[in-house]
Amino acid sequence: MSYAPPKSLGPLARRQARLAWFLLLPTILSVVLVIILPLMAIFWISFKPIALEDLRPASAMVREQLKGKPKQSGDAAIIRYKIRNSSQKDPISGVTLADEIPPSLQVITVDKRCSLKEGNLNCSLGEFEGGQRETLEISVIAKQEFFDKKIKLTDSVVKVTGRGENVLTNSKFTLKNFARIFDSSEFWTVIYATLFYTVFGTIGALVVGLFAALLLNIDFRGKGLIRGVYLFPYVAPVIAVAFAWVILFDPFSGSINALLVQMEVVDTPINFFGQKPYALIMVTVFEIWRYFPLSFLFILARMQAIDVEMYEAADMDGASPFQIFWYLSLPTLMGILSILFLLRFIWTFNKFDDIFLLTGGSADTRTLTVNVYEQAFAVSNIGAGSAVAVLIFIFLLFFSIFFFRYFNREEGL
Repeated sequence: MSYAPPKSLGPLARRQARLAWFLLLPTILSVVLVIILPLMAIFWISFKPIALEDLRPASAMVREQLKGKPKQSGDAAIIRYKIRNSSQKDPISGVTLADEIPPSLQVITVDKRCSLKEGNLNCSLGEFEGGQRETLEISVIAKQEFFDKKIKLTDSVVKVTGRGENVLTNSKFTLKNFARIFDSSEFWTVIYATLFYTVFGTIGALVVGLFAALLLNIDFRGKGLIRGVYLFPYVAPVIAVAFAWVILFDPFSGSINALLVQMEVVDTPINFFGQKPYALIMVTVFEIWRYFPLSFLFILARMQAIDVEMYEAADMDGASPFQIFWYLSLPTLMGILSILFLLRFIWTFNKFDDIFLLTGGSADTRTLTVNVYEQAFAVSNIGAGSAVAVLIFIFLLFFSIFFFRYFNREEGL
């Protein structure tokens, strides 16, 4: 059989292709701006020795004062400029100062680093080391015009310039951020908490959602109301339900602890969200409770699409309810279960707000996402926080590739 090369596109097909690309352009730009560029920025910062205070490059700061408080014409005063480097470690080169001296002030002497021409003051101060401070003083005599017009030095803006190196754009790179992460004594504790929370939270949400879908896949009075109740954990504000759980399980005033003590299940109240290993178990249970409605909705929609005749034929053949579920329902649901597992795994792995609201990362509940926050803002190490974020991205990327490589979407897990 001979191979025929494809024919070139006609004018109509080319116009349609251009129109398709034009319609896709906003989506492509949105993906680039919202996903690609921030991701590239995180990778870039992860190799930078940068702290929170380094986000703003070093610059020269100036404060102008009139010392001496002249009260009448002929009184002497000093215009004082206090210049400092805003950074404590990065130098600034080529620092200059420019100001306009009011004509109502007669200049007597100026600093040797400055020049005065027609009331315009220009100073060249050279290089400022990190944290360096300098003071310039200009001796003046006040004229009567200074008091008549109530002249203020702030009427003219002092311009100070200088070139400071920006750590975000320079050529300095380091692996210390990643070394700091892996050398941390708590690194493997964070990894364990992340995997425990993600795996059991994902599987638990799927299993509870599956059972909820099985219960509501039959007709009975009030089924719509029960469905609405099932959706409450997912649609309720996370900050509201998180604090409700904290109050319910509080060791001093919580209803759950009071009930357990009165029933003599425990002798003393349990600090569920502040004691190991209860804290990690509780945040995982909260994850299951809060997000099983999403699995429930997808699974129920797929179950209701299954042909009823299959169940009727199996029932006539004498199959038990468990056999009907195992051999009919479950194979049909494997496709949606596998996709739900992938999505819920990624979302749970990236989850931050639930754990932060419940425990703040204490009692060995610090996951990688909580660690990103603590490194970047609590410790003020933006580079280390970005390195943890890169680690999260790489892990989820390999997990997604592994999932699509070895698990067929139709056959499921």
